[in-house]
Amino acid sequence: MASLNVSSVLVVLFLTCWAVMATKGNDQISKENNCESKMGLPCVLEAFTSIFNTGSISNKCCGELVVLGKVCHSALVRRTLENPLFKDLNPATIIAKSIQTWNNCLALIDSPSPST
Repeated sequence: MASLNVSSVLVVLFLTCWAVMATKGNDQISKENNCESKMGLPCVLEAFTSIFNTGSISNKCCGELVVLGKVCHSALVRRTLENPLFKDLNPATIIAKSIQTWNNCLALIDSPSPST
């Protein structure tokens, strides 16, 4: 029963992602949302390394990633995966790491800072 629910969720997720991508390409989403100018290069590199390689992302760069927004974050990751230089990477693994990085940064930014 649990596997049926997981399969159903995955199918719905796939269809939703496909519909969004079919409506607007990743380049168009990036341009419309001015995604490329919302993060500084050092934080772009840090986020890229944490998603496409191994590494961590600093609190400062998590803040910039959250300001970038989920739409831009997802579009930029998908656009990178479309690049032939990254054809050997497993998209499912990269998307999972992307979601994990986003969620970790969101939790960090949303959590109250400790009293000093």
